[in-house]
Amino acid sequence: MGFPSTRPRRLRQTPAIRRLVAEATVSPRHLVLPMFVREGVDEPLPIKSMPGVVQHSLSSLRKAAVEAVEAGVGGLMLFGVPKEKDATGSGGLDPKGILNVALAEVTAEVGDQTVVMSDLCLDEFTDHGHCGVLSPDGSVDNDATLRLYGEMALAQARAGAHVVAPSGMMDGQVGVIRAALDDAGFSQTCVLAYSAKYASSFYGPFREAVDSSLQGDRRSYQQDPANAREALREVALDVDEGADIVLVKPSMAYLDLIKQVRDAVDVPLAAYNVSGEYSMLEAAAARGWVDRRAAVLETLTSIRRAGADIVLTYWAAEAAGWLR
Repeated sequence: MGFPSTRPRRLRQTPAIRRLVAEATVSPRHLVLPMFVREGVDEPLPIKSMPGVVQHSLSSLRKAAVEAVEAGVGGLMLFGVPKEKDATGSGGLDPKGILNVALAEVTAEVGDQTVVMSDLCLDEFTDHGHCGVLSPDGSVDNDATLRLYGEMALAQARAGAHVVAPSGMMDGQVGVIRAALDDAGFSQTCVLAYSAKYASSFYGPFREAVDSSLQGDRRSYQQDPANAREALREVALDVDEGADIVLVKPSMAYLDLIKQVRDAVDVPLAAYNVSGEYSMLEAAAARGWVDRRAAVLETLTSIRRAGADIVLTYWAAEAAGWLR
């Protein structure tokens, strides 16, 4: 007779059995592709610190969006890189600004075949690089920023975004955005809240991707990596204010937080597999230190296993092709 201790091994012996009993799976529908679009360029520009990722032109963005949809990704998250910036990030509110133009073009191209999402934050558009407008003492003015977030949400909804994604970590941002959308007749536009966004060292390559102007840091409004209970409070506040989806960022060093948030709320949970996590694996794979495809899929599976329903990842389109 077989010993009870051998049962797990019997369930591992063939690929078919392992597939049958797999507890966590990754499908293309779980993956969202972040995409950068740069104003005033005719060809995509490589991002040196993120091999394989580019700042798109409008035409290459449309093409890449169609390819991602054909691969089966669950969604696209757009970020704008403007030619000019100012103290209030006015380019993010301008209907003719690069992000809103890109949203209109992508939604015209792919329609409802996928979920078109838009980063709702001022940091790409401000000349100081912070996520909101500044007070005379140089601190971020939370309430003045909220007024602009409400306007930015409307600009993105009018441009065609299915989901707006406030990522600035301003207190009360979800409630203000939800009210602005509802009052203007956009009650069907979803809010994906960056509820637990940490002041992480893993964002470095992203700052190249958006040509960040940041001097200093964002530790006064992003969360301390040491704190977990604080994150759960922030998530609960966002759900109470009307968030349709909540997000944890980064992911790989915060799998415990993904699990805790999953256990705490019953709304869909997203996790952002951020630029530094992407670049580390790509660098190791380029040197032959890891099997790239296996490591990518293991990374995405770990995020799903921790409890994320949605994974934002720069590998989304490629991984979706592998998983089909």
